[in-house]
Amino acid sequence: MFAAATSCGEYEPPPPHLAFGDLPVSGSLSDARYAGFGGCIEDTTSLRCFRRGVTFEGKGPFNAAVDLGGSAGSKGFAQVTLWHDRDQDAFLAVSESLKKTGWKECFTGNDRKGDQAVYSRQGERVKILMDLSYFGKRRLRIAPASSAEARC
Repeated sequence: MFAAATSCGEYEPPPPHLAFGDLPVSGSLSDARYAGFGGCIEDTTSLRCFRRGVTFEGKGPFNAAVDLGGSAGSKGFAQVTLWHDRDQDAFLAVSESLKKTGWKECFTGNDRKGDQAVYSRQGERVKILMDLSYFGKRRLRIAPASSAEARC
């Protein structure tokens, strides 16, 4: 019984720091703050930190957020999310730019919900995922290439 109780509180370190351009893709709260993320909102199990005015592939400005797990963000984050407040098609120009620079595009989903365009390029340590079917704001996420998130 004691072993089960202590395993709940085991420390889980943040993932290793990884950046793509000037955006942090994974790491700790200090990595996020160093990259200009702030205005964090905390709940009991996570922390979300923001950065405004982000450009990506020469397009933007976008808003960006990292979602850190654990109390006070102690478990770190494993992706960065971008969105545009008013233009749901803003990422289409990003998509074209990625394809022109050698990123491969594939699609997931079933045409109803959860559909994504997934971009990968040989040798890159990240993959890029863009919502195709969405409610609210279309997102573009950058995650480590090794993550189990959306493959095709």
